[in-house]
Amino acid sequence: MNIVVHVDNLSFSYPEGYEAIKQCIFSLPKGSRCLLAGENGAGKTTLLQLLAGKYMVSKESISILGRPPFHDMKLTCSGQLSYLGNSWRKDTCFSGYGATYQGDISAGKMIFGVEGVDEHRRMRLIEMLDIDLYQRLSTMSDGQRRRVQICMGLLKPYDVLLLDEITVDLDVLARLRLLDFFRSECHERQATIVYSTHIFDGLDDWTTHILFVHRGHVVRFGGFNELVAKAMEEENEDEGRKGRGRLLRIISHWMIDGDESVSAIEAQKEIAEREASVQVMKKNTEAESVAVVGREEEERKKQKEIIASIVPSLLVPHIPLGMGSRHNAYYR
Repeated sequence: MNIVVHVDNLSFSYPEGYEAIKQCIFSLPKGSRCLLAGENGAGKTTLLQLLAGKYMVSKESISILGRPPFHDMKLTCSGQLSYLGNSWRKDTCFSGYGATYQGDISAGKMIFGVEGVDEHRRMRLIEMLDIDLYQRLSTMSDGQRRRVQICMGLLKPYDVLLLDEITVDLDVLARLRLLDFFRSECHERQATIVYSTHIFDGLDDWTTHILFVHRGHVVRFGGFNELVAKAMEEENEDEGRKGRGRLLRIISHWMIDGDESVSAIEAQKEIAEREASVQVMKKNTEAESVAVVGREEEERKKQKEIIASIVPSLLVPHIPLGMGSRHNAYYR
């Protein structure tokens, strides 16, 4: 299995101290289509921005195509790693807050103004998104402008694509056509896609992996079929949710149980930290015992050396018992 997205013990806090991502671990193989789900404020956008290299984290915590996205600018500059999100929506042909456009130009001028693009790919995107090349941006609805933005963002091929709620302004048909395009990208070019959305229609047979986050924790992650099968077993007696779509029902259940799942994760983390602390204390105690034995042995050795140096000076010549001074003179 060729892993192209690898996250290892990733944590991230904003400057004001809010911890948005907490010890996330997951990996995605080449060609996968991962649904990133979670309620508002769960950390989905922050996680995608970290994967896109928009915030600094340690080199070891995130690997995209074997390289750290923040530290390796070539990864994003080359287009191998592409991110389409809300900030991109406001920056590209969207003024926002009622501000006027700098230039009232047509969609065609924007799309054909990008050089170095395969013409077949360009025309395929234009046709798929049903873009009127002659319509000016100032006369477009939000949904029409969104189509132009998506087209421009996908003109050049990518290896890893990160999507943050990009289909929110699209109608049902445009969204389904876009999902089909992404599916073909994964099949034909082995691209890898992480797609954050709250709209789950049409994703049951599109998704290969699910990444569910809650309060900054990765609560559920794995293959789609595996997670769905397990969730359906857990909800077998839940009659109240049978009227809704399968994926929506499962994720809704995960959201409801999110706090309980996070509490379990934090409890496991606390137990692991406590066990690690005990192991450290045990090792320190063993090391201290070895050190004490070593010191005692060294002290005994020194005492022996001192005794050995003193005893010779105390030795006297042997004088036979019973001999007087006259006999002693004989021995002189």
